[in-house]
Amino acid sequence: MKWGVVAHGGAGSPSSLSDGPAAAAAAAGRLLGGGGGAVDAATEANRVLEDDERFNAGTGSVIRMDGVAYMDAAVMDSEEGCGAVAYLTRTRNPVLVARRVMETPHILLVADGALDFARKCGFGDYDPQTERSRSRLEKGLLDFKNGKRPEWPRNWKHYEVDTVGAVAMDARGRFAAAGSTGGTFPALRGRVGDIAMIGCGIYAGRNGAVAATGIGEEIIRKVLSLTVYRFMEEGMSPQEAVDRGISLYDRSVSVGIIAINRDGTGIASTTEMAAAALTD
Repeated sequence: MKWGVVAHGGAGSPSSLSDGPAAAAAAAGRLLGGGGGAVDAATEANRVLEDDERFNAGTGSVIRMDGVAYMDAAVMDSEEGCGAVAYLTRTRNPVLVARRVMETPHILLVADGALDFARKCGFGDYDPQTERSRSRLEKGLLDFKNGKRPEWPRNWKHYEVDTVGAVAMDARGRFAAAGSTGGTFPALRGRVGDIAMIGCGIYAGRNGAVAATGIGEEIIRKVLSLTVYRFMEEGMSPQEAVDRGISLYDRSVSVGIIAINRDGTGIASTTEMAAAALTD
């Protein structure tokens, strides 16, 4: 395998939406096939999924109970360069902002600081809310009014837990991972999930790249992407590694993982998950 990319639409996303990750993988594949780098390919795959309003990232992100869409995104390459944003609002492509953070001395920018950085980098004001995301908010608020509330803190019955993500390997043998999410509903104000926490939602190193999706709190507790990356370091194939990662959870917990290294790709989930892989 000279190059490859895997993209997913989030744990819980129906396989009928796999055309979304397939389009994202195809866009990344065009870059990789033309000699482009892994980090640009993983970022591009996420950008395509952010612009697909069927997924909970970028345009179409979950609207929180205060009526605002708060978005997280992260990018990491195999040289351990990384950048992330959290609680970003009114910006079209959070993953592109996270990519720009990689060019600074910092790793994570949040809330107003992330928004100010985005504006200074030329990202204009953009409302990511859609008719579909507003309808989901109305349904969620109605459920709350009718007494359908989540059992906090562990047993959350999420209306939304999906996150988009991608991993890539380029022809020079470099790896990258990227992820983006609109978070979850319901959530306490200020809640940040796994994507912006390097090693949890994504991880990339010289031996491969991993991206996770699902209930962020459960992913964070196991530092899941780094854990699966360590499995590959120990000699597991990507598919063996993601299967082992999934086995760490009860099947009732919504979690999905994708991975790539020089030996191939891996996709696994405790639930249905739209995903696609493309190699040379």
